[in-house]
Amino acid sequence: MKFKGRQWWLWLIIMLLVGGGLFLLTKHDAWLYSRPVAVVTQADTTSRQRQSDQFKNTDYLVDQRLKVRLLNTRYRGQTLVVRNHYTVSKTMSLHYQRGDQVFLNQLQAKHGRLSAMVSGLKRDVVMVMLVWLVVVMLVLMMGHAGLRALASLVANTALFILAINLDLKWQGRGVLLLFSLLAVAFTVISLLLIMGPTRKMLAALLATVVATTVAVTLSWLLIVLTHERGLYFESMMYVTQVQRPLFIAETLLGSLGAVMDVSSDIVATLFEVKRLQPTATRHQLLVAGRRVGQQVMGPLTNVLMLIFAAEMLTSSVLFLRNGNSWGYTFSMTMSLGITQSLVCGIGIILAIPLTSWLMASMIGKGGWSNEHN
Repeated sequence: MKFKGRQWWLWLIIMLLVGGGLFLLTKHDAWLYSRPVAVVTQADTTSRQRQSDQFKNTDYLVDQRLKVRLLNTRYRGQTLVVRNHYTVSKTMSLHYQRGDQVFLNQLQAKHGRLSAMVSGLKRDVVMVMLVWLVVVMLVLMMGHAGLRALASLVANTALFILAINLDLKWQGRGVLLLFSLLAVAFTVISLLLIMGPTRKMLAALLATVVATTVAVTLSWLLIVLTHERGLYFESMMYVTQVQRPLFIAETLLGSLGAVMDVSSDIVATLFEVKRLQPTATRHQLLVAGRRVGQQVMGPLTNVLMLIFAAEMLTSSVLFLRNGNSWGYTFSMTMSLGITQSLVCGIGIILAIPLTSWLMASMIGKGGWSNEHN
């Protein structure tokens, strides 16, 4: 599916019309919800109080008087006044403005007057439009490849939700086996839909599974041999099951994506090298694969660290601003993330020679053969 000239503009217009329709539908879909939905018609600030603590952190507590109109339930069209309290930092609360659609709790009628409490913002419009934007970009920029990537994302999301439900049902029993099978399923589905049933897919699959397994196994052995020094599993907030297996499952899924990325890059590059230069030997392909790996290893490792830093930024600042030392903050917010990033790095390093060797062995001997064989 390649778009050229007028065809590209035609698809763009269709996508814009679909986007407009989705926007209007989600903007007026309150009737689909069983929870009370209302729109803010007036928002007034009634008070503003300065707050500070012993660590000289300053914030402001603001009281709002919101006039809202119900969009569903049997009271649709009726108006009521609700109160909202939020802090300027908005760490645990929200500031509502006119035109916002909100969910209500404890809606009831007493003496002919409605009362309720605001429970949160209705965000389906934003979510639907973001999904629409991703689909548009994938289809218009990548054609069939974009649709296959989208299909793999949908399939993997469904599998992930299923795995979470099974973990909750089994109360954490067999969590490592469950998420190990999930990781293999992720790999097979992603590579099969993106690359198709080809030798490229087989090489990337073998390299990804082996490199990820070896990296996670070695890392866990090191953790056991060091008696888990420096790791604080209690920092895994709100976990109601044994933390260690869940941490290994997190690490497995986290390293899988990075390893799959570098393996796919090397596989695609070496197949292209073989296509352009059919006489390339195993040694030449092996060297080319290692060079590709060296080029992508640095940026990919930095991306993983930046993702980790972005995830830990808010909690680290919160700990530091409440009088905790850098050592305690690192132990409680960063130690597990740093460990997972290091495991990902090990997986990337292992994937480079392994993928290069597999590809060199598969396509390096003899002349060029069809990749679909």
